[in-house]
Amino acid sequence: MSTLVIEGGHRLSGCVEVEGNKNAALPLLAACLLTTKECVLTNVPRIGDVEVMARLLVDLGAKVEGIGTTTLRVRCPEIVKDEPDGTMVGRLRGSVLLLGPLLARRGRAQLAPPGGDFPARRSISTHLDALVSMGARVTPRSAGHEIDVPSGLKPASIYLYEASVTGTETALLAAATAPGTSEIRHAACEPHVVELCMFLEQMGVGIQGAGTTTIRVEGTAKPHGAEHRLWGDYIEAGSWAVVGAITGGDIEVKGARPEDIEVVAAVLKRMCFECETSGDVFRVTRSNPQAAGRITTGLWPGFPSDLVSLVTVLATQVEGQTLVHDWLYELRLFALEQLSGMKGDLFLCDPHRIIVHGPTRLKGRPLDSRDLRSGMALIAAALAAEGESRLAPLEMVERGYGRLVERLQALGAKVEKVGSG
Repeated sequence: MSTLVIEGGHRLSGCVEVEGNKNAALPLLAACLLTTKECVLTNVPRIGDVEVMARLLVDLGAKVEGIGTTTLRVRCPEIVKDEPDGTMVGRLRGSVLLLGPLLARRGRAQLAPPGGDFPARRSISTHLDALVSMGARVTPRSAGHEIDVPSGLKPASIYLYEASVTGTETALLAAATAPGTSEIRHAACEPHVVELCMFLEQMGVGIQGAGTTTIRVEGTAKPHGAEHRLWGDYIEAGSWAVVGAITGGDIEVKGARPEDIEVVAAVLKRMCFECETSGDVFRVTRSNPQAAGRITTGLWPGFPSDLVSLVTVLATQVEGQTLVHDWLYELRLFALEQLSGMKGDLFLCDPHRIIVHGPTRLKGRPLDSRDLRSGMALIAAALAAEGESRLAPLEMVERGYGRLVERLQALGAKVEKVGSG
């Protein structure tokens, strides 16, 4: 286990470039299992979660070249087992995306409980319901689920109880090889869902309605190989922009599409931060920020829950009172109670709402990175605080932010990684 030692009080400035979206890389890797032909993904983020997913593909029989680089070549002539390694599955929420390809290629899948952030509160019932609609039988086991399709996957009319991103992706991956037309309603509209649809189209799957709440899928019995360059990760880009704003610095973030980053820019502008977008470059400069009053997460194109922790920390550094409301997840804001120990002025109303008064001068202290996004938010808080903070385990944050220490140091942060995992 590694610890990040942070000396706070230094303005960050400079340029940082983001790689592809983690939330696109995982379903795209799963999609590579649908075909026996080679698939190539470029601009792949070099992060822990992507490496775990790539290793899961290898465990199932795929040949994956380039693990740890930005280009992955995947070929899977044969899937040799229907039960992915339980230890790796327990580390990755996105492992649930293997269900569709396993059922398509093997007719059967056994999956241990997926891990990741808040595993006990993030059900896979939406995924299972979609698979049942396509002819799957689900048998609960003491350690996960066993699923089979006695007559093969069938096209279906599917209404998702919630507009789950991975639930939508599971339905897409399963429908991709089901002969005939499937319709997915109340589908998620996030950019990474659109990327999966585009990739499936390249593989020969018919897709209509990508980016809307109704997606129609014309399955194909033999998907072919495809190549795709991942779009820049707007969540990572927003994270770096907020880190710069929290420290009162000047940050230039490259690589995210302007139509994706505007969900972040809109909130920063409401808080009176000076920011602008030019092509794939997003700039945030020193400002005289004010409280936004209320910030609420929403389904795309609303403000993403993945950034709510960072914006909550940012609210401690602006003038006035901010109510932050994340109605999507119950536990994300709980990790920010640690800000009280840093002398932050905040009140946790309930599992979904927190009131923040600013500006306050935060004080360094030991910090616990309980999940990926709040871990990055606490790093940002430590960068703005007086004195030294120590955050562990750093590996939790490195799941989603590649070369984190190196990039922080390049921006002028006084940080050091100690220990090893």
